[in-house]
Amino acid sequence: MPLPQLNRAGELPKGVHQATIDEVIAQFGNGTSQRQAVTARLWRIYHLARATRKLERLILGSYITAKPDPNDIDIILVMRDDFDVHACDEESQKLFDHPSAAETFGASVFWIRPALLVLETLEEFIAHWQITRDQTRRGIVEVRG
Repeated sequence: MPLPQLNRAGELPKGVHQATIDEVIAQFGNGTSQRQAVTARLWRIYHLARATRKLERLILGSYITAKPDPNDIDIILVMRDDFDVHACDEESQKLFDHPSAAETFGASVFWIRPALLVLETLEEFIAHWQITRDQTRRGIVEVRG
């Protein structure tokens, strides 16, 4: 099922929308050189996270808009409970350190293992990520596959 159309504000409707990485790139990866550069970062992060063989879910935030020049990309990596960051190669380890990910990949990367959640479920955690700074809800994308 394709992603829904963007609203007047240039954002997806509220909710968690499912898409493949190819669908995300087809809809959001073209345009300005800045958007293409951020898309290349997403592609790299996606492949590094998948290469761990411990990635359960990848959630995208701010990049998935009509903004012609996104500054970065907000990502949540949901890793399997048996994920060990120390088992990753040096480049991949940078994904799992927020400051290093920002510097190396130009992305705001957060990660979680579901067993670490104490006060909320994983679905509640992801739903909370839809809330913007002005307390409204935005659409986000879960990359599947």
